[in-house]
Amino acid sequence: MLHDGWVELQQLRYVVAVAEIGNFTRAAERCHVVQSALSHQVAALERELGVRLFERTSRRVRLTPAGEAFLPGARACLEAAERARADVAAASGEIRGRLAVGAIPTVAALDLPAALRDYRRRHPRVRITLVSAGSENLIEQVRRGGLDAAFLGLPPRARPKGVRSRRLGTGELVAVVAPDHPLAYGEADLRGLADEPFVDFRAGHAGRVQSDEAFAAAGVRREVPFEVSSAEFMVDLVRQGLGVGMLPAAYAPRFPDLGVIRLRDAPTRAEYLIWDDRPSPAAAAFLELVGAGDEEGC
Repeated sequence: MLHDGWVELQQLRYVVAVAEIGNFTRAAERCHVVQSALSHQVAALERELGVRLFERTSRRVRLTPAGEAFLPGARACLEAAERARADVAAASGEIRGRLAVGAIPTVAALDLPAALRDYRRRHPRVRITLVSAGSENLIEQVRRGGLDAAFLGLPPRARPKGVRSRRLGTGELVAVVAPDHPLAYGEADLRGLADEPFVDFRAGHAGRVQSDEAFAAAGVRREVPFEVSSAEFMVDLVRQGLGVGMLPAAYAPRFPDLGVIRLRDAPTRAEYLIWDDRPSPAAAAFLELVGAGDEEGC
């Protein structure tokens, strides 16, 4: 209902749900109300605002231009209310709210699944989400507030910008090959791989840069005919003998069916934990759990 011209949070939740799902029935299911109640509240809000937020047809529901303009503010209000509730709970000793974590697929500096398990046991009222993405994407999501914390892998000289960060450690890369490759399970230098086709991330990707820089420093020009978006896809192609992959030495043992080539002049990468400037109580508890105390700065 509306009181003295103010919009209720529940109405905002209904609008956001319909906008994200594009269907009143499924939005009502998500919000655990009957469709008629949800539709009534959305219509009441539209009357209060004097505009239509949704275009309704027999096939779909979509935001009007006014709805597009309204949605960011609605989300911001809901997030502010959620943060206020979490702050009040934290003041009385209870951690609740949301924890959104991001990580590169090859994070190796800590056992992230185990850390999330321990966190859930300590703080069962917190809703945990995890996304996997590239380092550049994760930095941007933390900057914008979409993620509370993220685990990155960057070239040794790179530093995450615009976020708080802690360097977790550095590690070498190894070359991974099909088990019947002539160099499998041995040692080589980068020049010894100059004639090999490579499977790697796209050019410019943080996971690719450390390898490109190491080969350039060794004076080696390599060919990368296979560009992938995930370590798992890289491994699938390497298994078929299509090329040589580069993986962190601490991550490669997860694929015992691949041959590993230790590199005497191996590329290296640094792993970072990054987080938002104003962590929520739920995020602060996670940062404490994973040991983010020694910050490197923005």
